[in-house]
Amino acid sequence: MKKAVVLLSGGLDSATILAIAKQQGYVCHALSFDYGQRHGAELNAARFIAEQARVMEHKLVRIELDSYGGSALTDSRIAVPDSPGSGIPVTYVPARNTVFLAFALGWAEVLGSFDIFIGVNAVDYSGYPDCRPEFVQAFEKLAGLATKAGVEGGRFTVHTPLLHLSKAEIILAGRALGVDYAHTVSCYSADDHGRACGVCDSCRLRKAGFAAAGLEDPTRYRNGGIV
Repeated sequence: MKKAVVLLSGGLDSATILAIAKQQGYVCHALSFDYGQRHGAELNAARFIAEQARVMEHKLVRIELDSYGGSALTDSRIAVPDSPGSGIPVTYVPARNTVFLAFALGWAEVLGSFDIFIGVNAVDYSGYPDCRPEFVQAFEKLAGLATKAGVEGGRFTVHTPLLHLSKAEIILAGRALGVDYAHTVSCYSADDHGRACGVCDSCRLRKAGFAAAGLEDPTRYRNGGIV
C-alpha cells in the first residue's frame, strides 16, 4: 500500500491535505512539530485530527526554533501584528518549511515512502517565501540528491494539493471530504482553549475564506467573532 508522510499542524490547511491524502489512497503517517510556537492549541488540534482520521502513526517532534527566535511566532518580544503590513511579515519563521520537510524526508525514507504532503499555498497566504512553487521544486531536487533512496533511483514527490487554491476553494474541498473545521486551530495567538484572536493574518484569511465559500465560520473566537 502507498505510504505518505503528511505534515499536520492542526490548522485548516493541514487538516485538508490529510483528508486529500487519505482520499487518494495513501496510508498516512502524520508529523507535527512543537517548534517553540506561541501556543500549544494547534498541537492539541493536530492530535485530535490525527486520531479522528485514524492515521497509521502520528509523531510529535520537538525542535527548538524558539532558541534563536526571529519571528513573532517563536519570540515573545515580537508582537503578532493585528493589521496587514507590507513585505514578508514578522510571523514568518526562518526556514521553517525547509526544516519541517527535512524531517518528513528522513521519516519517508525510513518508511520506504516517496510521498510527502504539505499544505503550502501561494494564493491566499501571507507572503512566506517557503510557500512558493519554486521552493517545493527545489526541495524535490534536493531530496533526490541528499538521500540513499534518491541516489539509488527513487524519486520523492512533495505533494502540494492546495498550492493554487484560494482559501474558499480549500474549505470547499475539505468540506466535500468531511473535514470538520471546528476542530482546527489556525490563529497565531490562540489561547489555551484554542479560541482565536480574530485579527491576525491567519484569522483574517480564514474568516474571509468561509465568507467567500458561503459557509458559516465554525471558528471559536475569544470575543465571539467580533473584530
